[in-house]
Amino acid sequence: MTETDIEHLLFVYALQNAVKHDSTPKTGTVIGTLLGRHPEFRSSAREIGAIASKVVAEVAGMSSSERRVRLEELAPELLAELDAEHEHTRELPPLEDAEKGVVMRFAPNPSGPLHLGHARASILNDYYVRRHGGRYILRIEDTDPRRVDPAAYAMVLEDVEWLGLGITDIVYQSDRLDVYYDWCRRLIEIGGAYVCTCEPERFRELKLRGKECPCRKKGIEENLELWQKMLDGEFYEGGATVRVKTDLGHPDPAMRDYSAMRIVNAPLHPRADATVFPLMNFSVAVDDHLLGITHVVRGKDHIANTQRQRYIFGYFGWRPPVYRHYGRMGISGVVLSTSGMHEGIRNGTYTGWDDIHLGTLRAIARRGIEPEAVRNAMIDIGMGETDISFSWENLYARNREIVDPKANRYFFVPDPVEVSIEGAPRREAHALLHPNDPARGVRTLITDGRVLLPRRDIEGQGLIRLKDLYNVWVDREGDTLRVSYAGDSLDEARQVKAPIIQWVPVDANLPCTLLRQEGDMEGFCEPMVVGEVGGVVQFERIGFARIDSIKSGSVNAYFAHR
Repeated sequence: MTETDIEHLLFVYALQNAVKHDSTPKTGTVIGTLLGRHPEFRSSAREIGAIASKVVAEVAGMSSSERRVRLEELAPELLAELDAEHEHTRELPPLEDAEKGVVMRFAPNPSGPLHLGHARASILNDYYVRRHGGRYILRIEDTDPRRVDPAAYAMVLEDVEWLGLGITDIVYQSDRLDVYYDWCRRLIEIGGAYVCTCEPERFRELKLRGKECPCRKKGIEENLELWQKMLDGEFYEGGATVRVKTDLGHPDPAMRDYSAMRIVNAPLHPRADATVFPLMNFSVAVDDHLLGITHVVRGKDHIANTQRQRYIFGYFGWRPPVYRHYGRMGISGVVLSTSGMHEGIRNGTYTGWDDIHLGTLRAIARRGIEPEAVRNAMIDIGMGETDISFSWENLYARNREIVDPKANRYFFVPDPVEVSIEGAPRREAHALLHPNDPARGVRTLITDGRVLLPRRDIEGQGLIRLKDLYNVWVDREGDTLRVSYAGDSLDEARQVKAPIIQWVPVDANLPCTLLRQEGDMEGFCEPMVVGEVGGVVQFERIGFARIDSIKSGSVNAYFAHR
């Protein structure tokens, strides 16, 4: 096949990816699709990279409608696949007042990389922006210096890109401190806030009793002077706080005169030379208005925050966004606490943010979970207000739909036993790389009868079929194992329901460690696995795994799921 043919295929796959996600295709994904469908090009991967970059740039310059038209012209069968897939995608209820489009936001704190909890909020917002049209703002909420991890700024952006979110604008709250200072002053001027210099414990005691603190009676001019002193650094941390006037008789004490601005002397903020910072409810309310946010989709644990923010909207006469709150999502089996992850990485419990015991997006990506699977799983969960438990099985099922058609098959033998098969002829086995795509080719395995077999499969005795090879008979006398050649007939093996197991030749294999959450699995795999680094394969009878690296002739793979 010529370079022109390769460029044509890359162009078609880039169009398919762009139409599917309604976004600029990723070069790596396009190359992966080509190599998955045409493994014969793997030896030319370096040359393909340059062609793919040119093709992706061309597709990136096309409109959504142009991409769809070109795909229909060049590969109508691929467009039909996408349309069929779309028909099976779950539709969520539309948002009210969204006929003219929406402006929505995803607002993480840069305390660490994104995890599965963030995925739900970000994907649901992205879903509605794509559905109704409009803008999607990534707002980095970094006004609490104690929660900022400088390295997390880049990690959040990387995770957002991995998820494929259709972000149109990026805003850093630490760049907007002067905006918050201005609106805080205005809130004081209209009598909606005051500067409290009470001892924190004293204020808390009064608030719990529904009583106002003495500072609440100060005049506007005195409050403005105190506010300026806060900005001038004349107060120490905890010495002065701006509080929003609310209902002191509110049944929830947390709603009474909540804090809007406070002083933080240490640690120093990595992006802002300041000591006065807004608290979340004040900065969020101001930004939601000034940035034109029309709809807010978030968890019901924010219902109280919605009520707090409505006070700000009410004081300034602003129209609040449309709020939609969904139920809590419990996620078991992984660590989600950012502080716990930080500590575990520091003390060596975890290897890094992509350790498979963590619930970060980069951890599940390292296991071979595709971003589209995460997206589909979150849309399946939907917007219900009932609290739920996250279903790993549903995520795995969604991922299986994506990786199964493109994952090549290989043998991996865990806990291996070396066996010399009596009477076995020298044989060349040709195993399909993918059972549903014979055109993809085969793996060739040659054995003279010396093979590695999984220990658990030869603990008993009887007929066993070595997949794509021949039958063997297993005998045991005490601790003595005897394995002998038993013919080539697959029908015979099926008639007696003989187990069909994987194997690798003794003289043609690679050591392989399969890293799993419940513990590593050691064994050997086929040599051709070296060509799959960075991709997902299916180890037959074991499950899907991402081939992470080859080090000193040994394979490291991360188990995804069965």
